[in-house]
Amino acid sequence: MARAPRVRSLNIAVPEAEARPVLVPGGNKARLGPANARKPSPKPLRKAAVGTPKKPAAAASKAEEGAKRNAVSGGGGGAPKDPCYVTFHDEEWGVPVHNDRRLFELLVLSGALAELTWPEILKRRQLFREIFMEFDLAAVSKINEKKLVAPGSTAHSLLSEQKLRAVLENARQILKIVDEFGSFDRYCWGFLNHKPIVSKFRYPRQVPVKSPKADTISKDMMRRGFRGVGPTVIYSFMQAAGLTNDHLVSCFRFEQCNAIPTLCTSNIDRVNMKADPKKDEMTTKIYCEEITTNPEMPRTIDALIVS
Repeated sequence: MARAPRVRSLNIAVPEAEARPVLVPGGNKARLGPANARKPSPKPLRKAAVGTPKKPAAAASKAEEGAKRNAVSGGGGGAPKDPCYVTFHDEEWGVPVHNDRRLFELLVLSGALAELTWPEILKRRQLFREIFMEFDLAAVSKINEKKLVAPGSTAHSLLSEQKLRAVLENARQILKIVDEFGSFDRYCWGFLNHKPIVSKFRYPRQVPVKSPKADTISKDMMRRGFRGVGPTVIYSFMQAAGLTNDHLVSCFRFEQCNAIPTLCTSNIDRVNMKADPKKDEMTTKIYCEEITTNPEMPRTIDALIVS
């Protein structure tokens, strides 16, 4: 008599023979499926590792180019031979500046390096001064922003709208700093204990794009509401304003900039008080000459001022 068919209960667990791991050539883990299969050869990984640094290398080369462009050459042979550029290097770059107007001007010019090179900026320096009222902080803070950034304006052809708005906002923030610290000069030099940094670089490749001190100043400025003042911009500003002497030791300007005496805070205030009238007198003289040669210029400038 035939036996009744065996019915397998749904509650019965998988037999131990199936659940028990079986040793195979690949080891116990190989039995669990393709997800845990033997790892591929590390050779492709090595190729990927060799290929990945190409992008950082390209970025580093761009950073070096930017550093050479911003550094105005400390006496190396690769500096552009533009007359304005050479004069700027030989007379201004690296000289400690303690006048608020000049510091503001150099901050604006350093910010423009994101869009222009030093030779291009220096060729248009007079245009910068005309548009931004000889970098008078009170006058710049009152410029009509909409008229300044208008597509047909002279300023719009000089810098982007973002940079132009940053100049106006930075002028307002500097006025707040003057109220708090007494002068923008005291604020900037306070980060260095009123003593310039002497780098003593021997080769152009040693000149950095930014520094920890520039990063500190940049963060504080951005916290106060400044725009377009990243560490690279601030380091270029420090180089131009003499907060750091990045002339190469082989450059004749290295020793000359070091020989300039460091001013104490009381002397700095006197310099600011004496420098402004002289600057105003020179500005008036230049302005009168420009009006004589270009009678339409006053109308253009007056249109930027809020009535």
